[in-house]
Amino acid sequence: MNHITAISTIAVPVTAQDRAVAFYVDTLGFDLHFDAELPQLNGRWIVVAPPGATTTLALIPTTDQTPTGADTGIRLTTPNAAAAHAALTAQSVAVDALLSWPGVPPMFTLHDPDGNTLYLVEG
Repeated sequence: MNHITAISTIAVPVTAQDRAVAFYVDTLGFDLHFDAELPQLNGRWIVVAPPGATTTLALIPTTDQTPTGADTGIRLTTPNAAAAHAALTAQSVAVDALLSWPGVPPMFTLHDPDGNTLYLVEG
């Protein structure tokens, strides 16, 4: 029997939760699913996700064990990587060059205000 059926939430450490919410919700267009005080984290439990997504991101306060500036390995999907790259560049989001190779979908890396790296892949 398979006891694991999905990936639910991935934690992304941030230094300023309000700034992170502004970036992920206002700049990237994610929905805010949950925002509650969580004293054991010395902050809040904040959950965001792209509209309609089943996997979410928890914007957790950074600690010595969960530093910011990480390569999260998170791949986000867009219908048009070139348009997304141009739009995020226009919003002053830290993005790297748009990459494209034969047989591989166009993609680029982007960095949140804490320097965490995410990837945006056309799909």
